[in-house]
Amino acid sequence: MTDASTGKEQQHPLYNRDRPLIDSLLSQEPTDYNLAELARLRIRYQGFPGARDIQQTLDRVLLTWGLTEAELYQKTRQIHNFAKIYTSRGKKEEQDWN
Repeated sequence: MTDASTGKEQQHPLYNRDRPLIDSLLSQEPTDYNLAELARLRIRYQGFPGARDIQQTLDRVLLTWGLTEAELYQKTRQIHNFAKIYTSRGKKEEQDWN
């Protein structure tokens, strides 16, 4: 198992699932859903010792949309207060904290 203290880059377990989504955000507009996705993914990869390319692409999306991280989080808090962005695929209410 790779130890973060050794300074080695780690492969995020959701990298292959997230990479296409993150690439698609670069060519899309900052809709409520896309803003929520960008915020969710920034939180997921924040401080992760690896996936530097994903972290850089997320930064580039922010720049392209003309937002700071603080502005992104402020907007998404407002979005989540007034709209239900994510719908559960199952029968019970659940949240994706991956």
